[in-house]
Amino acid sequence: MIRRAAATLLAALVLLTGAAPAAQATGYRYWSFWDRDGAGWIYATQGPSLARPSDGDVQGFRFAVSADSKDAAQPRGAAAFDVICARTPAQDGTKRVALVIDFGTAADAPSGETPPARRTACARVTPDATTAEALAAVAKPLRYDTNALLCAISGYPETGCGEQVSGDRKPTAAEKTAGAKQGGADGGPSLGLVAGIAVVAVLGAAAIWQARRRRA
Repeated sequence: MIRRAAATLLAALVLLTGAAPAAQATGYRYWSFWDRDGAGWIYATQGPSLARPSDGDVQGFRFAVSADSKDAAQPRGAAAFDVICARTPAQDGTKRVALVIDFGTAADAPSGETPPARRTACARVTPDATTAEALAAVAKPLRYDTNALLCAISGYPETGCGEQVSGDRKPTAAEKTAGAKQGGADGGPSLGLVAGIAVVAVLGAAAIWQARRRRA
């Protein structure tokens, strides 16, 4: 009976505090590459140095920490070719590629760096140009590693390239502030959490007392 009461106590504590154990995922900090298909983004199957977009295509880049392509963060904001390339008329012997460059959030930024604001650009390039060439036309400087992996766009980030990031990274100042608002004024447990723990403690004590009474 005591074991059953203890199990009930633990289950109630988990429900009230949200203290269920969570796996610490490991991700990678890198620039992901996307193709625009209608109103949505599709993770590109080719790298920007191999992809050869057509006139009128929209492609995007997003800097973030992701475990793999399934959970990769997509470029944010509107991405309409007619809007991005509105001031770049068609011209014989060239093609226009609309690019969305999303530098990500402060939470995904390398230590000591601040991500620039998201931007769009319309690249006018030769008909056989790759996406990498279109990107170089509007967002220099680019940085690649020895394996031709895209490491930086417009100089961001200054260092690093696809490095592994532990799931237990330290929270940013903004995240700490948000956590403090959800908890107490000093960032400690919220009143609701403390009250919930107190209720569970009372229930647990009552269960143990009842079990002892039945044994007696």
